[in-house]
Amino acid sequence: MTDPDHGGNRRGAIAGLAIAVVLLIVGLWLAHELLATSKMQDCLMSGRTNCNVIPTQ
Repeated sequence: MTDPDHGGNRRGAIAGLAIAVVLLIVGLWLAHELLATSKMQDCLMSGRTNCNVIPTQ
């Protein structure tokens, strides 16, 4: 009943899940940065001069 192979399978699955989560987080961050850059470029291409983002407090 106690097969030493099962521990390795779980470790591989957990490692795969961790890698998938890291890739998801990096992908979401990259998409957010690309969207912000695209909005800035669209603003500049339309000829506006006040395209800076004003942080709110």
